[in-house]
Amino acid sequence: MPYDLPALCRQVRRDILTMTHAAGSGHPGGSLSAVEILVTLYFDQMRLDPARPEDPDRDRFLLSKGHAAPALYSVLARRGYFDPALLPTLRQLGSPLQGHPHREKLPGLDCSSGSLGQGLSIANGLALAARRRGADYRTYCLLGDGEVQEGQVWEAAMTAAHFALDSVCAIVDDNGVQLDGATREIMNVEPLPEKFRAFGWHVLEADGHSLDDLAAAFRLAASAKGRPTAIIAHTVKGKGVSFMENQAAWHGKAPNEQELAAALAEVSV
Repeated sequence: MPYDLPALCRQVRRDILTMTHAAGSGHPGGSLSAVEILVTLYFDQMRLDPARPEDPDRDRFLLSKGHAAPALYSVLARRGYFDPALLPTLRQLGSPLQGHPHREKLPGLDCSSGSLGQGLSIANGLALAARRRGADYRTYCLLGDGEVQEGQVWEAAMTAAHFALDSVCAIVDDNGVQLDGATREIMNVEPLPEKFRAFGWHVLEADGHSLDDLAAAFRLAASAKGRPTAIIAHTVKGKGVSFMENQAAWHGKAPNEQELAAALAEVSV
């Protein structure tokens, strides 16, 4: 029976807001922009079994923009990897829900992350391992558009193209805003589609908040042979909460009681 993906997106947004509020810290802006991407992957596209989180044939996912952990934790919990009752323990001492994902602390994680720029390199390693084993799993890697200012990302992009790693799918959460301002003003990375094409990638663009658009892009990525695929997902920082949208101030700030109430009222509609 298919999942109600729009309802799941609303639930994940509520989780992100309540988790960061309870922690008094975290990154709501870039978590909210990635919701539809993660929900589409985990509930519609990826081959996985929460009852067998270490299944060697599962598809892999790497959250290279590790500060968006609240979104990933919510999706993993709602998909059945662990009890959603754990979600309010985000960033608390002793909680497995650390500020950035730690693979040894939680089922369903394929790598630890947090230091930006490294995820695509790890994705390449997983894809090369699959090739050696004769496995057919796919490897998805979510990057931030501020993150792709890192040189290691482009070294990894060269590597994936050189080795024709067509099981690798990089998704750029292209929301245009990073920690302290607009990406175009801090270090312009545009035009991203042309850059990835120049590095030898198959490139798609999608509305990162359209479940149908994302699903279509992931299907096209899976059919591409002989080169990796980059999906440039055009998103909105803080999506769903009017006073957070496109605001760098909400990159790493938790909502207070009043802000939480207002935000929850908006994302629950």
